Amino acid sequence: MSTVVAKLITAEEFAAMEEPADGSKQELVKGEIVTMPPPKGRHGYVQGEIYARLWNVVKPNKLGWVVVESGVVLERDPDTVRGPDVSFYSISRHPSPPDDYFEIPPDLAVEVLSPDDRRREVLEKIREYTANGVRLVWLINPDLEVRTVTIYRGNQPGIILEETDTITGDDVLPEFSCKVLEFFQ
Repeated sequence: MSTVVAKLITAEEFAAMEEPADGSKQELVKGEIVTMPPPKGRHGYVQGEIYARLWNVVKPNKLGWVVVESGVVLERDPDTVRGPDVSFYSISRHPSPPDDYFEIPPDLAVEVLSPDDRRREVLEKIREYTANGVRLVWLINPDLEVRTVTIYRGNQPGIILEETDTITGDDVLPEFSCKVLEFFQ
């Protein structure tokens, strides 16, 4: 019996595809399409709060670009294209946003957990980000009982911040600072 091997697709082929009619989100992982349901209400709200707070610092200071779910090519051959929930690209690394996917990883990638997310898959995504040049990753847990942000840098273990803690952009976005709770209000 022979097995059929699926053809891996490139980032360029992925970019040329039509968006899913059902509104689902897709990413390309090692040449294969992974489909996820669209974010639910709380996820989208928290994503918007984070975007707005970052944008309010980045835009007036002309520091770069804050984007939502925009694709970035993290790996080639086979290609991986991820779309972090929110990303910051410094103007020094990316003078303007591209028409196609970003080819340079973001300085900051933010992922908001959804109730259906599998821990192993989320941690793999974070490893992909840090292994491919994302300098800072925030993993946001909007669960009403455990609202936290876990901060990842390189291969260091995550640092968990509680609602009452202050989160900063560290050396990636030193102008940014707010209470973790503000992401959830």
